[in-house]
Amino acid sequence: MVADRRIRWTLGCLLAAVLLGGTFLLGTVAGNRLATANPAAPTLPGPLGQVTVEGGTDSAPTPGAPQDRDTLFAPFWQAWEIVHDQFVDQPVDDVSLMRGSIQGMLDALGDQHTFYMDPSEYEQSNIPLNGDYEGIGAWVDPDTEFLTIVSPMEGSPAERAGLKPGDQIIAVDGEDMTGVDGNLVIRRVLGPAGTQVHLTVRREGESDALEFVLTRERIVVTSVESRMLPGNVAYVRLLTFGDETTPALRSALDTLMAEEPVGLILDLRANGGGYLHTAVEVASEFIGEGPILFELFANGSEQAYPAEPGGRALEVPMIVLVDGGTASASEIVAGAIQDTQRGQLVGETSFGKGSVQVWIPLQGDGGAVRVTTARWYTPLHRIIHGIGLTPDVVVPAPEDGLSEVDPALDRALDLLTHPSP
Repeated sequence: MVADRRIRWTLGCLLAAVLLGGTFLLGTVAGNRLATANPAAPTLPGPLGQVTVEGGTDSAPTPGAPQDRDTLFAPFWQAWEIVHDQFVDQPVDDVSLMRGSIQGMLDALGDQHTFYMDPSEYEQSNIPLNGDYEGIGAWVDPDTEFLTIVSPMEGSPAERAGLKPGDQIIAVDGEDMTGVDGNLVIRRVLGPAGTQVHLTVRREGESDALEFVLTRERIVVTSVESRMLPGNVAYVRLLTFGDETTPALRSALDTLMAEEPVGLILDLRANGGGYLHTAVEVASEFIGEGPILFELFANGSEQAYPAEPGGRALEVPMIVLVDGGTASASEIVAGAIQDTQRGQLVGETSFGKGSVQVWIPLQGDGGAVRVTTARWYTPLHRIIHGIGLTPDVVVPAPEDGLSEVDPALDRALDLLTHPSP
């Protein structure tokens, strides 16, 4: 069972980070809080395979083959001694060298979602996926060439300023962010409410960079919004997949289902994701049986996540609203509903985040490593990573992004209140 795992899994677009308050916060944390994990973490697959001690050898190692650890690390320790003996600025900072070595090792894996967090970054990433923070209020992906907006949060400074999904932050307060790690860029965007930050943004289709000056605010993050719409249609919007999302959703569904609605709209637009187990719980409220998703691991093994019993909205006709900001855990739910033909997807193609990361704390207050451990697939074994989910009914969002007209919602209402024969 997911709940029995000591290590909490995250899918946030972790992205899903959010520009609000923390290393992975730009609106709400899309990171992962870890239960106590075994400091002696299991060996992870990498370019050299599992490193084991089997006796020395003078021959060159075969890529991917195990070899003697002393032989393998001899060049590393040689470089370590050279730095301590010959580097001009002494003494060197051994802790920084150690942390840099870990980061370099993880960078060598070539996976943008696998990286090292120092103790300060790791502490901030443990903030839960619900609360209030100070910043500009936008889901972001820190693992791209430039910090990229996944979606601005509704009512946030980012939304009011006109930031859009796909915008890349290429400078902060006039300082070029080329080559700067996205998690460090996040720190520069964060700041106390009432202060300003100047963002230079590269946007697809625009020949020149765009300039935005935003005033940071304290933004309260909630998981679930719900109400009844005209035509006796229930509406539920999920803003994140955090610790409180499932109980809040169940409470909302109890209230809405008592109205005996003719249909239900689940709005996952601009939802950057969160916890895997929350995605399974949420999907299970609408899907009564069968797999919600599959995970495929490095050794070729596969794990199915079945629907959990007790769903509150298993029969009511439903539609899921998606867009380019629908990512990760949101795509698990949307993909499961589409594959099981439980409902239709309406809107725009989703973000396309189909990998699973685990954050493992290191010994001696050494920070943590975030490692991609699996790929996930929809119930029909569709791959969505880098592709996204294509809606059953494509409805483009308004061009300006600020219009009070909501064509996707209007189309969903029409489909539920005037179903095809």
